[in-house]
Amino acid sequence: MKTFSANLLPERPVKIGVVAARFNEFITSRLLSGAVDGLTRHGVPEDDIEVAWVPGAFEIPLAAKKMAQSGRYDAVICLGAVIRGNTGHYEYVCAEVSKGIAQVGLEAGLPVLFGVLTCENIEQAIERAGTKAGNKGYDCALAALEMVNLMHDIETNR
Repeated sequence: MKTFSANLLPERPVKIGVVAARFNEFITSRLLSGAVDGLTRHGVPEDDIEVAWVPGAFEIPLAAKKMAQSGRYDAVICLGAVIRGNTGHYEYVCAEVSKGIAQVGLEAGLPVLFGVLTCENIEQAIERAGTKAGNKGYDCALAALEMVNLMHDIETNR
């Protein structure tokens, strides 16, 4: 039985697109720093990382789709922070953003990583953006590299 299991170090040069939401930028900028740190620590030069800033989380899927369709990237990392407020807006945004990001990956056949925090409060977001719960941007960067390598291995039957 053949098993595919990729590693985290790029097996070839890779280019990574990142979509980051400006809304809650004090959180998303930390996620972006974590993602860039994860990528560069694992061999991706900063020149091979391109970032597109969008107004908010709801706009992430469209920008991710454009990046994925461009053919310039091996993976797209989506970063944002949606924090529950006093209205039902939170549920709508979280549901549509997660569905949209998943759909982009399926349609493009490209790894599209979900690094959008969906938190009950600001404290949870801060914890996931580089404090005691780690940095989800960093985690997405590693998942992106693993998925790029895995897709390559499957395509080439390695």
